[in-house]
Amino acid sequence: MFEGPLQDVIDEFSRLPGIGPKSAQRIALHLLDEDPEDVQRFQTALGRLQDGVTFCRICHNISQEEVCRVCADSSRDKSLVCVVEETKDIQVIERTGEYRGRYHVLGGALDPLGGIGPKELNITALVQRVGGALPDVPTNEVDANNEPILEPGPEVNEVIIATDPNTEGEATAAYLARLLRDFPGLSVSRLASGIPMGGDLEFVDELTLSRAFAGRTRL
Repeated sequence: MFEGPLQDVIDEFSRLPGIGPKSAQRIALHLLDEDPEDVQRFQTALGRLQDGVTFCRICHNISQEEVCRVCADSSRDKSLVCVVEETKDIQVIERTGEYRGRYHVLGGALDPLGGIGPKELNITALVQRVGGALPDVPTNEVDANNEPILEPGPEVNEVIIATDPNTEGEATAAYLARLLRDFPGLSVSRLASGIPMGGDLEFVDELTLSRAFAGRTRL
């Protein structure tokens, strides 16, 4: 145990997910040896985290502006919406380079035991968005009251549910599928899951193997 501010910093880093006491100690000691300018820059970045970060009013992705870069990108397919649990899931999908639609961040998954129901997630906003009730990005024009003219909500043709393949994620996917199935002309799909590349069949769990059989493709 260290004394004073150093131990306080170690304790705070230890509270972060994925950082144990030893890692927290290494980070704190590293900061102690850094130049004052570097530490000040780190403090400034942390201070801006709460005030400088907002959420996109369309998809609820973390954004610096009212509308995130994905929603503001006119080259993205408006008719395709991929539903994810958290913002970090968007980064994973974007790295594949395979998806050019837009996203909708739920902010979690259904977990009745944990007190998370539909009202705690961004599900109502998703339904409004699919129904065209939510406006899209602002145009460069203004109305008689000098208010920005908003484009109509995008016509969504397909919703891809990409929640995690666990109990909460599957329950959320099933709930969304029931909620959206009656929208005319809307296709609802679930991101496929199965045996990972390079995996050994001997070590695949029963649920993953069942999903792999259900989602098998013809060669």
